[in-house]
Amino acid sequence: MMRGAFDDVPLTVLFPLLTPADVDSLHQAAGMVDTVRVGRAAADWEWVLEHAAFPGMQPGTPVVLGLDVIEHSEGGDQLEFLLQVVWIGPGRLAVDAAVNVACWCETDHATHDVDALRLVVGEKNSLPGAFRVGAERLAGWLADPHDADYWRTKAGLPSRRIG
Repeated sequence: MMRGAFDDVPLTVLFPLLTPADVDSLHQAAGMVDTVRVGRAAADWEWVLEHAAFPGMQPGTPVVLGLDVIEHSEGGDQLEFLLQVVWIGPGRLAVDAAVNVACWCETDHATHDVDALRLVVGEKNSLPGAFRVGAERLAGWLADPHDADYWRTKAGLPSRRIG
């Protein structure tokens, strides 16, 4: 896995069918995320060159490109914002975006997606279009409260136990 600024991502290696306009669109969408992060650490994108081609069915979701913004708070609480381009089958990509919180349920589920979006790339969604929608959603989430209990309440999950 490699990491860096979005400008460092070898987009045409990861997605060989992209046109120059597609590449520009992906850069503009990633720029929306950077805009809401002004005054914070720069977004650290991750990509896996070995996943440029479908890696076959394997445990876990083969992530091609992604951003994972983690907010930690007191008491071991965690809030995570994700934007990923993933393989969902041979020749089938999807763009996933999610807000994820640490679990405080009686049964420890580890984490919960409290808001999630999956756009399958294909006839209805181009990769640049799906990525733009995911980036817009991520930018909106990053502008919202960075309090995991806010998101748990919104999803009807138990709040963190303090003490």
